[in-house]
Amino acid sequence: MFNSLHEECGVFGVFSPSRENVAALSYYALYSLQHRGQESCGIVVNDDGLFYSHKDIGLVGEVFSPDVMRNFPLGKIAVGHVRYATTGAASRANCQPIEINHQKGRMALAHNGNLSNAFDLRCELEMSGAIFHTTSDTEIIAYIVTKERLSAPSIESALLRATERLEGAYSIVLMSPTKLIAARDPMGFRPLCFGVTPSGQYVVASESCALQAVGARLERDVLPGEMLVFSDSGVQSCFLPSHGKKQKTCIFEYIYFARPDSVIDGVGVHFARVRAGEILAETYPADADVVIGVPDSGLDAALGYSKKSGIPYGIGFIKNKYIGRTFISPGSDERLDKVKIKLSAIRDTVFQKRVVMIDDSIVRGTTSGSIVKLLRDAGAREVHVRISSPPFLNPCYYGTDIDSREHLIACRNTTEEIARIIGADSLGYLPIEALSSLTGADNYCSACFDGVYPTKIPTDVRKERFEAPLSAKQR
Repeated sequence: MFNSLHEECGVFGVFSPSRENVAALSYYALYSLQHRGQESCGIVVNDDGLFYSHKDIGLVGEVFSPDVMRNFPLGKIAVGHVRYATTGAASRANCQPIEINHQKGRMALAHNGNLSNAFDLRCELEMSGAIFHTTSDTEIIAYIVTKERLSAPSIESALLRATERLEGAYSIVLMSPTKLIAARDPMGFRPLCFGVTPSGQYVVASESCALQAVGARLERDVLPGEMLVFSDSGVQSCFLPSHGKKQKTCIFEYIYFARPDSVIDGVGVHFARVRAGEILAETYPADADVVIGVPDSGLDAALGYSKKSGIPYGIGFIKNKYIGRTFISPGSDERLDKVKIKLSAIRDTVFQKRVVMIDDSIVRGTTSGSIVKLLRDAGAREVHVRISSPPFLNPCYYGTDIDSREHLIACRNTTEEIARIIGADSLGYLPIEALSSLTGADNYCSACFDGVYPTKIPTDVRKERFEAPLSAKQR
């Protein structure tokens, strides 16, 4: 069961020409990627082939205390990860990066995305004698890479071979004793980019905002199906055996997941969200006095709506910056309490006003209803809700934590019914045919909206499908 949209994960890697405080670089980068995962985080530093790591449940600032950071040695390579559990429970065992010691050396691997064939791969590997210590699909990737490395001439060759068996979404950073490797799946579901610091360090990250945080210049995105190898010899690029497929970057990266100051595949996230607001103003106008956005991902779209409609933009909510996103809560009652703690309506902005409220999505509707009530309690005369994405109608198998249609409010109710349920005077969604206007192309995955999946539908779609023993029939 899910309560609302969940984050992705965030990955980071650095290769330095000399021994530096790469742990500190990783810390600042992960801090800037915290929005992609708030359950656990980890850093592994490579000091001349020796790996030093620290991983735990919690936020970056909590897990990496000053004492922890002082214990990291200088090094030339490091990888880091912030996690939200799309597959596998939130536990210390599932913290990434995953570290492997094998016959040919060591490896640390971090992964963003979700393998659509993870269930089948794990069953096959377990039947051949593999023993898994986590319940995440990242360990499946690590196991296959390690197995291939035993016969491959290099770690990059092993990863190339391994990707022939992987389906779905994966943006990977991998560290060996001498190399940093970045790889993006052939459809480019999840973002990945790299840059260079003024001192010549190569950095790889899920989003360009992490490069800015460490003072690096964005070079470019890792291309769908591309693998980059960073070593003392420089940077080498090659392509996965299955590259050449049509790009299908997750459109929700632009609508919600990514930070507004990030650039993904050449398109600014802020631009895409402002454009969504403009389209909403054109397709679902409203007679209103003020336009407000729900922090944080609704703010840019609200600016676009205001700009196109001519209705003044106002700050309608104050967000408590010291509480995590509401969907981290496991239970409905706790989630409702967190909405009240997290957001406060600004009475001076909305009192006796006809309000257009812009948000990024409605999943179950419970949170949306609570936010609308905040505005009513603050004296709003009318509340017209506009959503900068189409209605969610289908599960996602590539990293967004929507594994069932059962609790999707749009699957059971019309738009007019949803408006009544959440207490809004009117409701309008971004038209699905307008999605291409956000990126300027049709190179995106929108299966959660239209049901058109770019890969085979998985055999088992349960989020916790690795938690319980499999039945004989499942095997």
